[in-house]
Amino acid sequence: MQTATYIERRSQLETYFDRTAVEAWARLTTDAPVSRIRATVRAGRDRMRATLLSWLPQDMRGARLLDAGCGTGALSIEAAKRGAFVTAIDVAPTLIQLAQERTPADLGNGRIDFRAGDMLDPALGTFDFVVAMDSLIHYRATDCVNAVASLSARTGGSILFTFAPRTPALAAMHAVGRLFPRKERAPAIEPVRQDDLLKRLASEPAFHGWSVTHTERIVNGFYTSQAVEIRKQ
Repeated sequence: MQTATYIERRSQLETYFDRTAVEAWARLTTDAPVSRIRATVRAGRDRMRATLLSWLPQDMRGARLLDAGCGTGALSIEAAKRGAFVTAIDVAPTLIQLAQERTPADLGNGRIDFRAGDMLDPALGTFDFVVAMDSLIHYRATDCVNAVASLSARTGGSILFTFAPRTPALAAMHAVGRLFPRKERAPAIEPVRQDDLLKRLASEPAFHGWSVTHTERIVNGFYTSQAVEIRKQ
């Protein structure tokens, strides 16, 4: 169920990524020159994407994958090159347009269906794999758990997602982040304690029969994110 806080934050994210900072985000997701701070974020995101891709099969021919919060499509493209049928969705139509422009014509056996909208929309169908890279970090813990629960009902294999771990270092980085011009600031991320999040997941009836199979934290300068894989047994 989508709560009022989830819907409100989703609207804020759409405004930010589709209008406020689309140019900065477009540069961040290329090899164009950026500030030293943003360069650490870019490198951290690259490491995180590589980590999540390493948890997916190398041969994904015929598998259905949901890239929930696909941004400019980098992970979707790599999964499609492995043969996956990817549904790539993001709240920001402008990012979807960028993703389409950056997608190579030849994806081998794979394909990508780009869509602008809500990653929790049940009309998207069912999937073998779901990846939500840094698309849940702006949501409260309760909304994060509810989102993963909603996705689990339509996933037959595994769900890979990331969250912002609650650490003193991350809190300090947030304080420094307030020095950015207001127009370039993203909606605040919501740090979550890993043990608390995993306990919440374990207590949800939707996750009976699921288990945590991977966890890994990526820390690179101003980028800190925790990856988790849960797999249906």
